[in-house]
Amino acid sequence: MTTANKITILRILLIPFFVVEILYFVETGNELHRLLAILSFAVASILDGVDGYVARRYHQRTELGTVLDPLADKLLLVSAIVVLSFDHAPRLAMIPLWLTGTIIGRDLLICLGVIVVWFTAGKVTVRPRITGKIATVLQMALVLWILLKWTDGHAAWLQVISLGAGLFTGASGLLYVWDFMKQLGAHPASAPVKK
Repeated sequence: MTTANKITILRILLIPFFVVEILYFVETGNELHRLLAILSFAVASILDGVDGYVARRYHQRTELGTVLDPLADKLLLVSAIVVLSFDHAPRLAMIPLWLTGTIIGRDLLICLGVIVVWFTAGKVTVRPRITGKIATVLQMALVLWILLKWTDGHAAWLQVISLGAGLFTGASGLLYVWDFMKQLGAHPASAPVKK
């Protein structure tokens, strides 16, 4: 268990705390809970960079880390997006349900693609692309925009960020599907059976 993996596990442990603090804020209106939610989200996001730096700088890249790191990212973002997709008015703005469906649908599609390629070809190559990174940044910006209550008087920006996040999320999902199809097409199992 490397230091980088311990940091990643700490990020995963912050997720339930983050969700509970949002729910307490929505129920009570106590600003301390909102601030703790923002703080835990920010710390988990910052630690994402820290564990990557530690893994590279101190040669602590592990197979466990290659699974845990993206899992921690996904769990944090999906948890935040799902919780903020419910109507918490007047305390917090709401993430549009179409965007939540797009994000979760893309992640499920990627999981399904990985499973199909793994069972067919025995090896999966997942190439991160700039569209996926932009989608992640926009999703994080959307969560922070709502938690910081910047939606008051700036509702148009919320729609712009939501639309951008939706477009880049959808585009990155299609690119993953394209990559999976190429991997399947290059494998002999995809060739027609000769009689």
